[in-house]
Amino acid sequence: MIDTRFGESAMSLDTTSPPTPRSTFDSAELGAVAHLYRGEVYRSTIWRTRLDQTTNWAVVTTGLALSLTFSGPSASPLPLMLVGLLVVVFLMFEARRYRYFNVWRARCRLMETDLFGPLLRGEGVHMDGQWNTLLADDYIRPRFHISMLTSVGRRLRKNYAYILAVQAVAYFGKIAIHPVPVHNWTTFLDRAAIGPIPGILVVLAGVAFHGTWIAIAWGTLLSERRRRSERKLISIG
Repeated sequence: MIDTRFGESAMSLDTTSPPTPRSTFDSAELGAVAHLYRGEVYRSTIWRTRLDQTTNWAVVTTGLALSLTFSGPSASPLPLMLVGLLVVVFLMFEARRYRYFNVWRARCRLMETDLFGPLLRGEGVHMDGQWNTLLADDYIRPRFHISMLTSVGRRLRKNYAYILAVQAVAYFGKIAIHPVPVHNWTTFLDRAAIGPIPGILVVLAGVAFHGTWIAIAWGTLLSERRRRSERKLISIG
């Protein structure tokens, strides 16, 4: 004998058609999206604060190195060199944090431009299959939106290029004026020497160090501009 206790339910499951996709949110869904937006704004605010913390650390340590180096004519310029390396460590920390911040900020911006913007214009909220699908995919398969190199370039252009520039100028000034102003290149190189390391090598290392960050900042800027231009051409086409 065949057991038919689940026959009716099984038949109903087999014949159930998939739900018809809707193009608008109902009031409950719109309220949930509003709470989602508030949560993303909170996330971005927290991570923005963390970015400020690492920048503050870099500024404070650079100021401390300046105080030690210019405390007297006989003070060593070595703290300025060491703080340059420490600033790079802070830059790496901040670049990593910026990648997380960029995720939250991008989600907020997408909801502002494609959800709340049309809503405030009186056009209503529509699920056009573009912005909402993009946002849903980002929640289902979260990922960073920019590379680590691009993140480093952005933080350099925003903050750290100025900190490293101050460090480089201060080091050059220390060598050039203490204990007395230099009058020729030979004397400058002699003062730049660190123990057994010749001054010319120290200067070349400094040029390579700062030149690398300049190249990263400029290269990533050109790359981002090129990508934006390509996206504009695609959207126009």
